Amino acid sequence: MQIIEHIYVDGSFVVPHGSEMFDLFNPATEQVIGRVRLADEHDANRAVAAAKRALVSFSRTSKSERLDMLQRILKAIQAKEDELTEASMLEFGAPAMSARFHAKGAATMFEQALKVLREYDFKRRVGSSEVVMQPVGVAALITPWNANAIFIAGKLSVALAAGCTAVLKPSEMSATQTRVMTEALHDAGLPAGVVNIVTGRGDVVGETLSAHPDVAKISFTGSTAVGKRILRTGAETLKRTTLELGGKSPFIILDDADLATAAPVAVQAGFTNGGQACNAGSRILIDERRLAEFEKRVIEAVGQFKPGEPRAADTRIGPMVSEKQWQRVQRYIRLGLEEGARLLTGGEGRPAGMSSGWFVKPTVFSDVRNDMTIAREEIFGPVLSIIPYRDVEDAIAIANDTPYGLQAYVMSAQDKRAQDVAARIDAGRVLINGLHYDFDVPFGGFKQSGLGRELGVAGLEAYLEPKAVLGVG
Repeated sequence: MQIIEHIYVDGSFVVPHGSEMFDLFNPATEQVIGRVRLADEHDANRAVAAAKRALVSFSRTSKSERLDMLQRILKAIQAKEDELTEASMLEFGAPAMSARFHAKGAATMFEQALKVLREYDFKRRVGSSEVVMQPVGVAALITPWNANAIFIAGKLSVALAAGCTAVLKPSEMSATQTRVMTEALHDAGLPAGVVNIVTGRGDVVGETLSAHPDVAKISFTGSTAVGKRILRTGAETLKRTTLELGGKSPFIILDDADLATAAPVAVQAGFTNGGQACNAGSRILIDERRLAEFEKRVIEAVGQFKPGEPRAADTRIGPMVSEKQWQRVQRYIRLGLEEGARLLTGGEGRPAGMSSGWFVKPTVFSDVRNDMTIAREEIFGPVLSIIPYRDVEDAIAIANDTPYGLQAYVMSAQDKRAQDVAARIDAGRVLINGLHYDFDVPFGGFKQSGLGRELGVAGLEAYLEPKAVLGVG
């Protein structure tokens, strides 16, 4: 059993002032695999003070100095790929292939930040004036438990590229992954105070950072409810805020789509990360005339998504991260049945042959109405809703009838037709005819899916303030 009893402040591993010990679980076995000592308000304040001191010199570093630093971090994270993969399987339950993707993704975030920084011009001439993009200040970065290393890397890489110092508060449920990432950052030889990492509860450390007068910027990924609280708290000091929140993404299959192709892609979009993903395509919209045919295809596709032990070669869906999350998903499955949705496959309880582990049966409901709870609320598990539509106008109306707007998917035999529908969907990203990854373009949501954007130039500029200098000649 591992005991994690250090946080990272001012360039050193230190024992936190906080004394609460938090159990770490292997969700595939429900067994305690370790304990982490949690930071408290005192630790958060100490980390902010260190970041504030370091900001004086770090904010004035050159682009070349920051490029060199990001390159060192990249190499240090790449050296930890195997450890990150193991940690993701152990404490998150990610299948081996997904865990490897998470580990590589952490390095990819720094590669992307390096690319953006190389090409970015921090000074721009406008007539007789100059616009200078200046680091916003100390940034508080609050990350969730799903794909923890990717979120840490995604936020931290651009904050550092911009010249900001950072206080990172990762989820206490991902302490093993955080430990590996912290060791990599330390190995990269960063100046003291530039990066500080305080693992603690959101209502303690997160709340302290959200209210701290010396924190200029907050970047948070998590639930919409917590995001709203952070926004309210940060408004007192007018903090610059980026929020990447929940989603209920529509997967629109137009009437001309090849269902043999569309069904597996739709299921994969919904079951990514075991459904524990804010951008999961959890609402599948299909022309009512093709519903019966599509249902057969979906049942076949779901059969390929085998839940099981993360290290098993044929496992496609791992367990839910915690018992609380497992109970949450079970509740939504019951609600779907109670509200009259037709269970196509899956249902309550663990998959056949499993007596332990927080595993969920991959579940699909059909004949779902868009006003049902399972179509309105984010479930964060492998539960999909098939919603029939009458025509394209009806499909677009259903897709947009949601408080969320993070991501959407459109499939059609004609790219132009898919693009026309995509143009009318209220979402920060729309994926056409496939599951695409592009780290050069912004990621973020419309409506209650968040504020601001991450990735690309937009992600970098979220950590910068434009300052106009007039009369420079």
